[in-house]
Amino acid sequence: MGPMKFDDLEKTAKEVLSDDYQTSGYQFKAKQKTSWQGSVVTTAVDLVPGSKDGVFTPSKLTWRLPTPMGCPFFVIDKLEVDKKGGIKLETSTEKAVKGLKIEVKPELSDPLKTKSTLTYTALKDVRLALDTKGIEVKDLVGELTYQPCAAAILGVKFAAPWCPDVGLRATHGPFFASIYAKEMFKQYSLSCHYKYGDNFRVAGSYTCGGKKGGSCALGLMYSCNKNTTMKLKMERDMSVSCALKQSLAKGFTLTGGLKYGMQKGDYTCGLQLSVE
Repeated sequence: MGPMKFDDLEKTAKEVLSDDYQTSGYQFKAKQKTSWQGSVVTTAVDLVPGSKDGVFTPSKLTWRLPTPMGCPFFVIDKLEVDKKGGIKLETSTEKAVKGLKIEVKPELSDPLKTKSTLTYTALKDVRLALDTKGIEVKDLVGELTYQPCAAAILGVKFAAPWCPDVGLRATHGPFFASIYAKEMFKQYSLSCHYKYGDNFRVAGSYTCGGKKGGSCALGLMYSCNKNTTMKLKMERDMSVSCALKQSLAKGFTLTGGLKYGMQKGDYTCGLQLSVE
């Protein structure tokens, strides 16, 4: 697997507890690879009913240009236009220095807030990253992840006020666990996961102390076959979420979900159709 982002150490459990819970809103998403220098265009259209103006459908267009204007030195990872006409630009290159990836996200309205990321992976079993979110030292975020063996990954993340966040990911057969120490070691977050066979997965998470102290979740995931996946999740606020992901045909995926709050008796639902 190799070293990963610090925030991805708990990814295995999040796949069960967070991913693909489309429990609010209705969305159509289409991803199309074009013949123009390998560019990819993604269109996302949201259906928003119940507004004061009735039903409206804000949309967002995103382009990915792997060789912009025929230049192979850098990639335009995202050129996005949202419903308000706002533009987001993300570029990257891995051609400047071997093992170094440079990512730049210009803030077109304020260049001094331009974000950039340097990721170095040339060292065996080590990933180094530095994020800049402005021109001040307090805007720097650095992280290091190290895989001493196949079963474990260690991570450290530094940001102002410079007391590190520490994380550990461990796997053994079908078992997985991760733990984070954050907020100057005042908050501890634990995630665990178990996979039974090829079809059934269960995961749980709990946070002790800090701003999110007491939050917890328990989730189940069952793959009926290669085309159908069902999920069920309960959280501390006594809300229950269920989700269904169905591959209708090659390139057509339907994702739907429902969230019910047992304390207030309210619910929300959502649906997404993805075409690639």
